[in-house]
Amino acid sequence: MPVFPLGAHPDDHGTRFAVATTSAETVEVCLVDGSDTDGEELTERRVELREHTFGVWHGHVPGVRPGQRYGYRVHGEYRPFHGLRANPNKILVDPYAARITGTVTDLVAARGWDGDPMSGRPSTVDSLGSVPLSVVTSTDLAPRPSRPDVPWSETVISEIHVRGWTRLHPEVPEAHRGTYLGLAHPAVIAQLQRTGVTAVELLPVQANAPEPSLLERGASNYWGYATLGFLAPHAGYASDPGNEVAEFRYLVDTLHAAGIEVILDVVPNHTCEGGVGGTTLSYRGLDAPAYYSLGGSGHDADITGTGNTLDAGSPTVIRLVCDAMRHWVHAYGVDGFRIDLASVLGRPRSGPFSPDSALLTAIAQDPTLSTTKLIAEPWDATGEGYRVGGFGVAWSEWNGRYRDAVRDFWRGHGGVAELASRLTGSSDIYQLSGRRPWASVNFVTAHDGFTLRDLLSYERKHNEGNGEDNRDGTDDNRSQNHGVEGETDDAGVRAARIATARAMMATLLLSIGTPMITGGDERWRTQGGNNNAYCRDDETSWVDWTTTDETTAMEAFTGRVAALRRESPVLHRDQFYVDGEVLWWDPSGRPMEPGDWHDGGRRTLVVLLADYWLLALHAGEEPVDCVLPAEHGFDPVLDSTTPDGTPADTAPVDAGATIVLPPRSVRLLRSR
Repeated sequence: MPVFPLGAHPDDHGTRFAVATTSAETVEVCLVDGSDTDGEELTERRVELREHTFGVWHGHVPGVRPGQRYGYRVHGEYRPFHGLRANPNKILVDPYAARITGTVTDLVAARGWDGDPMSGRPSTVDSLGSVPLSVVTSTDLAPRPSRPDVPWSETVISEIHVRGWTRLHPEVPEAHRGTYLGLAHPAVIAQLQRTGVTAVELLPVQANAPEPSLLERGASNYWGYATLGFLAPHAGYASDPGNEVAEFRYLVDTLHAAGIEVILDVVPNHTCEGGVGGTTLSYRGLDAPAYYSLGGSGHDADITGTGNTLDAGSPTVIRLVCDAMRHWVHAYGVDGFRIDLASVLGRPRSGPFSPDSALLTAIAQDPTLSTTKLIAEPWDATGEGYRVGGFGVAWSEWNGRYRDAVRDFWRGHGGVAELASRLTGSSDIYQLSGRRPWASVNFVTAHDGFTLRDLLSYERKHNEGNGEDNRDGTDDNRSQNHGVEGETDDAGVRAARIATARAMMATLLLSIGTPMITGGDERWRTQGGNNNAYCRDDETSWVDWTTTDETTAMEAFTGRVAALRRESPVLHRDQFYVDGEVLWWDPSGRPMEPGDWHDGGRRTLVVLLADYWLLALHAGEEPVDCVLPAEHGFDPVLDSTTPDGTPADTAPVDAGATIVLPPRSVRLLRSR
């Protein structure tokens, strides 16, 4: 009887089941029938898996067909202070389930303990009917069409939430809004193409469930960073729950046909079960010491800020993470992965970080995964985990230093030295390790934090609606409100905000590296000052598709800048600049001198790129004259002070001429 692959795999005679747990004494696969939604009592048939090989319990059950719901019951020791929490009263989701159905409907039933999570007794409440179940799924998948294979240097990413992107979209049929099929709608894809997007980075689409703290107050984890099943598409995003496998595959194929890649935001650092006081839905009941990093006395080591941490040093975890990622490539054809809190993957047993850790190495050298785009979020919830620039050559990274430098410059803090490095690809961070400029995934905003509009409208977070007394979310926003906190009818304030927004969007798209836009920023989206809308499945988080002059202009501006980037190899180069290719220019008409870089009050940065493009950024509150180099004449190409970026005056500019840089503006000129 073969041990691998893990999971449930149907054949002509039944289904072979295999699940990893080294601490179990007996494992039963439980075949569930009936419908609790219709008031029919669920029934189960328990079959003991008698084969135990390589720490895997496995066996073949005749007659089991695709569509059969199932779970596992684990018998063994219950010794919480040693991390052992076997409780056969809890039916457990298969970590390798390709489909998961149902939700947690009873938090008490979902807990494996009674009285106290450490000193109490194991719960005697049976969880069947109160927790999700696995579903046997056919593995007979047709080969995926070829991927678009967009070069890294030409990639423009939009970070998108499947539900929130189309929940309010008027052109998407109502039944498809907020679903995989909604995101595949022609009107949605056309908008992505108009704004120059070559890849969508989807917030988690793996099957997820709210953490215990959210279940206690009846809230949801809207973002989905609470994984239950790493191989299963989230059923809540299907227009027809139960058909999520086919619908997600259709979404990927449709985006690929439009030349748009699909990057998945995956969360192989923790699960939805929370800390020891949380739930027993799968991993904790199967084999907590093999899946979780445990601290002293059986408690979870928490370097993720979620209550638990998957152990990146465990062979069980390494196998699960790599198998799951390969599954998304083979079964669905996805193009890459953004790894949430990726530093955790470099910290076996929650110890010191190493870019050569077993899990990071396993992903990077995998024959399948190494052909995809790999993006690390290079930090976790601790100081040890902040590792921007610290990952290996196979990885691109969210560049948090880029975000901070751009925000600081456009709010008038810190001079221009840091911005200059970020604008030209962050060679100081990535070149020494042998990476290219596109290893820097540049971003100004992300799902976690203010939207672009809110970044320029609020100086304080306003998360009261999250139910945590405004304690959640970062206070380090580096934002500005232009004199008024929140929305306003003041025309001057509104004009200053959107002018700064255009300047920041231009900065992002004209920087060397891989730009990532937060989906909706190009439509001037607000979350009302909420910088941590992780639990807000409502209009706070959903993209508003109402058309206004501001949204139309901002979208047109974004598309124009993206087109300029796409059309010029200089603006999306895949090699770092060398000496002589970049000229930093003082507005007075001379090259920058060493002392200029230490001037913290400097608000203007002008650069001549490859003797071809002149890019001028001015964050000051007053206009400034800029004398152009005497060796070049220029044609104006972009002016961020106009609604769509078209220069008000397209007449050629003579060599050595003086142009005026308006407040909060970006100008791009092409050398003649």
